[in-house]
Amino acid sequence: MPIVVSWKFQTFCVILFTFLSYSFSSIFTITNNCPYTIWPGTLSGSGSPPLPTTGFRLDSGQMIKLTSVPGWSGRIWARTGCTFDATGIGKCETGDCGGRLECDGNGAAPPTSLFEITLGKGNDQDFYDVSMVDGYNLPLLVQPRGVYGSGVCNATGCVTDINRGCPKELQVVGGDGYQDGVVGCKSACEAFGSDEYCCSGEFANPSTCQPSYYSTLFKQACPKAYSYAFDDATSTFICKAFEYDIVFCPNTNRARKPNAPVPPLPPSIGWPDQKVQQQLHHSSSDILLPFPVTLFLFVPLSLCLQQSLRH
Repeated sequence: MPIVVSWKFQTFCVILFTFLSYSFSSIFTITNNCPYTIWPGTLSGSGSPPLPTTGFRLDSGQMIKLTSVPGWSGRIWARTGCTFDATGIGKCETGDCGGRLECDGNGAAPPTSLFEITLGKGNDQDFYDVSMVDGYNLPLLVQPRGVYGSGVCNATGCVTDINRGCPKELQVVGGDGYQDGVVGCKSACEAFGSDEYCCSGEFANPSTCQPSYYSTLFKQACPKAYSYAFDDATSTFICKAFEYDIVFCPNTNRARKPNAPVPPLPPSIGWPDQKVQQQLHHSSSDILLPFPVTLFLFVPLSLCLQQSLRH
């Protein structure tokens, strides 16, 4: 009988640890608000497992939820003008990742607007940003939801269509039939390759690598996004959230496709005001473990730890 009890108790502990691990992971909700198809890609950082998919098709008006693990770090972006055969081999006009539908560890070819994040483990904070250091291809808005604790999580992104005002020397021109014209705006580093623009060589530190004419154009259009390598002060955000909404083309007005899932757009396209932030904070209890439940789970969790130490 003691063996049966011990086996059941160990099983309970495994289930409890699994539940707690999942409850503290984050969800990335990716929405395509563009009037055309995009192909999002994901890349995990060193030591982080890949997300459930590393590349997929997302039609206009559709959304997908990807669950991460605590401590995950990586990048999420959108590819445009893609063609793939039945085996997933092909190419994209912007954001291409090795000529495959599933990126499988390949990063985005510039120019590409990037969402970057490192999730904290346990009570550690998340660090996130939207970067145009590798150039720009699509507007995007990132909105944290379900804030842990009493902190406030800020939205970030680049909701301006920089392609419309991209200098000619930085332009990437497409011709895919539905998105003719400028489909991407290169960074000065990509366009010219000099150490000064790339923050490399003698310019590989924040004192010598200063904002350039071109990075200033990006910064003026999108003040909360990275415009060059050492643009940390105004571009990195800290938070602890249950979910991150990533919306491509957030300001686009388009007719929704029949039968397309309704995307959970942020309550305010643009930068949320204080009222919206308060609503986000107050709604977090609807999706997170309330304090009494967490306290209730702490007792059996302690017993599990004691049991494991005895063995």
